[in-house]
Amino acid sequence: MASRRLSRHFTLDELVASQTAARCGIDNTPAAADVRNLRRLAATLEKIRTLLGGTAILVSSGYRCPALNTAVGGSATSAHMAGLAADFTAPGYGTVVQVAQKIAASRIRYDQLIHEYGAWVHISIAPGRKVPRRQKLSIFQGTGYLKGIVTKPA
Repeated sequence: MASRRLSRHFTLDELVASQTAARCGIDNTPAAADVRNLRRLAATLEKIRTLLGGTAILVSSGYRCPALNTAVGGSATSAHMAGLAADFTAPGYGTVVQVAQKIAASRIRYDQLIHEYGAWVHISIAPGRKVPRRQKLSIFQGTGYLKGIVTKPA
């Protein structure tokens, strides 16, 4: 798949890349509607990059076709499958929880913001014309989802 720029700093290749897909021979090519969503997602990631002082955002997971989502153990209703979610870090800004807290305190329009396992931030945008929920959650091994952006519980 040729590299196609979705925004100033994000390409389609970056938002569909998957080591699991490559290892398992899964074709993770998004449909046209998913690419439209990925453009919207990239615009949100640009806003986050600006919020974080222009620091690079390292996307570890973006679009996932259903087979890939199953292979990685994703939720059956994952926004990743529609090109509406990305998992990322921004080590040049700070820790994962610091990044999540900064986004939570901003006016950026997101549907879900999840501090996951102290390892990455999950951001999703609302589909179509739906109003974003601005849901803030944290999850750690054995906790289930906790309300708010929190550090690991004792």
